[in-house]
Amino acid sequence: MHDDERCPCLSGDTYGSCCGRYHSGAATAPTAEALMRSRYSAFAVGDGAYLLATWAPETRPGDAGVGDEEWRRLDIHRTERGGPFDTSGVVEFTAFYRNPVTGVRGSLHETSRFVREGGRWFYVDGAREALDR
Repeated sequence: MHDDERCPCLSGDTYGSCCGRYHSGAATAPTAEALMRSRYSAFAVGDGAYLLATWAPETRPGDAGVGDEEWRRLDIHRTERGGPFDTSGVVEFTAFYRNPVTGVRGSLHETSRFVREGGRWFYVDGAREALDR
């Protein structure tokens, strides 16, 4: 993805001025929601290394789980805490995707938990529900 393209998280900004700066390491996400958006974008661009680096060590899997899905849309439903001075936060969202091989469309609804340690936000885990359409 090029820095001047629209960011996959649908913030309205370009990738370079939005999630791309987090993926490149030029900046760290200042809020739990910003981290969640950047993680969604990492799935969209296939950046498994970023996903693992932003996963809390105590719950981090061996593989980021990046697949072939084409991530199409992200809807943020609510956030709790997760600001620049909080130590924890929750973000509820729905992410919509399409499998390019089968054509199956689906969505993933998740309420994710985040922690801030050493000034950086990390994804802990989430209660999720996958829905194929």
